[in-house]
Amino acid sequence: MSITCFIEYKINSFKLDKFQEYAENWGKIIPSCGGELIGYFLPHEGSNDIAYGLITFNSLADYEKYRAILKEDKNGKANFHFAEQEKLIISEKRSFLKVVPETYHRLAKASL
Repeated sequence: MSITCFIEYKINSFKLDKFQEYAENWGKIIPSCGGELIGYFLPHEGSNDIAYGLITFNSLADYEKYRAILKEDKNGKANFHFAEQEKLIISEKRSFLKVVPETYHRLAKASL
């Protein structure tokens, strides 16, 4: 059974462009370290200081293995440092979720 790490970021809304750069960097780093990146999501309307990242793993053990690899990855270290230096993230919360298979990725029916 796979799990999805759901990361909720409270971000510095005045540095949205820098947070986007941070997220784009993860687009290369996360897959190379073993995570299946669903995506990063930036504020569009409503709250301007909340962003999300979703990463899927086959198991919690695979997540732990990924975290160990990520901590040693030079690009991962550099991206963490970038976020810290730019003061992009005010706080972050992680939740681990499992999908209800019958509801996952249900496409809209085409209009007639």
